Amino acid sequence: MDRPAPDLEPLLRPLFHAAAPGAAVAVAVIRGGERTVSCRGYTDRIGVRPVRADTRFEIGSVTKTFTALLLAEMAARGDVRYDDPIDRYLPADAAPGYPHERPITLLHLATHTSGLPRLPVGLTPAAVPRWFTKPYATFGPSHLMRALPRTPVRGTPGAQVRYSNLGCGLLGLVLANAAGQRYEELLLSRICGPLGLVDTSCGPGGEPATGYRRGRRVPSFRLPALPGAAALRSTADDMLRYLQAHLALDAVPLPERTDATALRTALGEVLTPRVGRRRTGVRICLGWNQRSLDERPSLDGGDEADGLVYHAGATRGFTTFVGFSPSTQVGLAVMAGTQPVRGRGFVQGAYDTLRTLVAERRAE
Repeated sequence: MDRPAPDLEPLLRPLFHAAAPGAAVAVAVIRGGERTVSCRGYTDRIGVRPVRADTRFEIGSVTKTFTALLLAEMAARGDVRYDDPIDRYLPADAAPGYPHERPITLLHLATHTSGLPRLPVGLTPAAVPRWFTKPYATFGPSHLMRALPRTPVRGTPGAQVRYSNLGCGLLGLVLANAAGQRYEELLLSRICGPLGLVDTSCGPGGEPATGYRRGRRVPSFRLPALPGAAALRSTADDMLRYLQAHLALDAVPLPERTDATALRTALGEVLTPRVGRRRTGVRICLGWNQRSLDERPSLDGGDEADGLVYHAGATRGFTTFVGFSPSTQVGLAVMAGTQPVRGRGFVQGAYDTLRTLVAERRAE
């Protein structure tokens, strides 16, 4: 097992203890020029294969940050525009039903302001027979195309934040349609490949951790209709590199054939707040949430560059948190091969650990 620096050990210990005993846990930390990956547990319950920095975990909704980065990269190239209506990239008979005076745009999908529901019409009934195994595995792209025209839109697009897996998954689909490539291939060529994320993809491969829910093994998560919402798998090594890229635009060398200008522009664009939730103090960026470092966060106060940027994700057997602070050059990624009984508490613990790391850096 890897050991973190002595001063990191007490901060990370609660995260390891929060997961089930023996569960696979990997933590990546950036503190200025320091890079640390610490692993605990095993990829299987019999304790044969210890977790390593290249063990793959399902990262759930953290996938949405990749999809939003893909949007920003394609917008920087001029392939799409943020205000493009989604109808432009969907079959004529597949657009959701809503008043067309103000169409749903790509930006609305990336900021959860589309008015689309959390899940597509028909997905839950299809999932019930396989609820404890692979609930979404049989709901494919053709089912989604048939469901979209029957999907209601609540309110005016752009008016209110309503978290939507459907919206972000649909964003991945329309970007793939715009580029004429499958989502997985597009993400590899534009994001994962150039950033050197060699073990980040939607499919199987590498050394996978086994996911558990309430002590029972859970089959691999599949979401064929909406891979852009929650289908990615990644490793602590890759998440460390992903954090690096967001903290410093030139920190990750890019291959010669990469459109480096577009990708670096995109890495900055995704951190720009687009809309706020006044009651919570949370700002919605492209795929990311941002909160002020102040004790009493306010949408109208505080330096946008001096905030915590974060996202959490969960599948039926995994829990992930990724967050960072650009102003202090601190980043944290926590991946656990279990869904704790108190999943929200686990994510809150990771968020609190990030805040502590940032506070220590500010005090130096």
